[in-house]
Amino acid sequence: MYYAYRNRLKPSDAHREELDRHRDICRQLYNHTLYRLNEYQDEHGELPSMTSLRSELPALKKWWDDLSDVYSKVLQTIVERLFDNLNGLSKLKENGYGVGQLKWKPPREFRSFTYNQSGFKLDKKGGQTVLSLSKLADIPIRLHRTIPDDATLKQVTVKKEPTGEWFATFGVEMDREPPEPPENPEKCVGIDVGILKYAHDTDGTAVGSLALSDERERLEREQRKLSRKQHGSNNYEKQRRRVAECHADLRRKRRDFLHKLSNYYAREYDLVAVEDLNVKGMMESPSNSRNTASAAWRTFLSLLEYKCEREGTHFVAVNPKWTTKECASCGVSTEKPLWVREHSCPACGFEADRDANAAWNILSRGLEDVGVGYSESTPVETALPVDTPVSAKRVVEAGSPTLKERTASAVSE
Repeated sequence: MYYAYRNRLKPSDAHREELDRHRDICRQLYNHTLYRLNEYQDEHGELPSMTSLRSELPALKKWWDDLSDVYSKVLQTIVERLFDNLNGLSKLKENGYGVGQLKWKPPREFRSFTYNQSGFKLDKKGGQTVLSLSKLADIPIRLHRTIPDDATLKQVTVKKEPTGEWFATFGVEMDREPPEPPENPEKCVGIDVGILKYAHDTDGTAVGSLALSDERERLEREQRKLSRKQHGSNNYEKQRRRVAECHADLRRKRRDFLHKLSNYYAREYDLVAVEDLNVKGMMESPSNSRNTASAAWRTFLSLLEYKCEREGTHFVAVNPKWTTKECASCGVSTEKPLWVREHSCPACGFEADRDANAAWNILSRGLEDVGVGYSESTPVETALPVDTPVSAKRVVEAGSPTLKERTASAVSE
């Protein structure tokens, strides 16, 4: 299996200057390669191959002295990066999207470069762990997670964030296959995601949404200050970095919450059923799009999917249509506006929390997709008596000690 480990670098001022110089050389090579690609297309009426442009690098070094200061594998990955971008545009065009042409990269838009297969290693020097990069430097690195001994380091990407921080992302290949999901899963859960409560599952647990109002207010305040600065001035650059730090703070807190929550479900259950939400379409809706974006449901589902694969857990994404309206007990559909938070079936009398009813429907569809079902009763009848009003048995607030205890095993992603 292939994983990515992201760690923070701790470069000195001299290291930062050298990293920025290498990054800018790579950016200029990217722009030059794009120029050569367009020139070749104008002359021959077709695109050149990646091999032909990559073979021009030795000749470039004869008159472009700065290229000799950068490791050769890094220069080759720049050419590959250009063709990866071209392939991305081609796929978008095939799917009916209107695409333009690749543009030259200004300094603010080219933030990373990659060592592939060779030219890098983790080492111990002076009592600290360093990342040794060929033709660059030995840069101290903070390994907050130990890379397994049986892992093979395939590549490392060095990236500068808008905050000015530098990170190294290792591409790691594990010499082992993930466990197979059980044929007859015993612990199964259906999860309904929302805004008022981030997740409501069939075990009666409701996880509150992450409170980020203070962080958003700080971001808006810093953005107003930025709008009053003269663009390009030193004060503008300082304030721009403060805004970037606010964005990074929001992103880190949100992803930390999503990593821990997804890791809990992947490790605690044999089967996890969720809705296959069209988040992009929901974002295009004029109502509540900001809260939808803040919830990051698609990110949560992506994290949950790969963690379930890693842990040997069934991950089932079901059709979300009518999961809220259908009764989990008898299947009769009932219209419910968004402000109605309780489900009350006029046919069988089953009453439940709106999100709990949806979670049971999601689990039922997930069990059907996998081919596992309950022989004598429906899932909701198996767990809860029909004549009892159903609501969340446990309400866990995001960031609370209770949630931290439930996700204590999730510190390793």
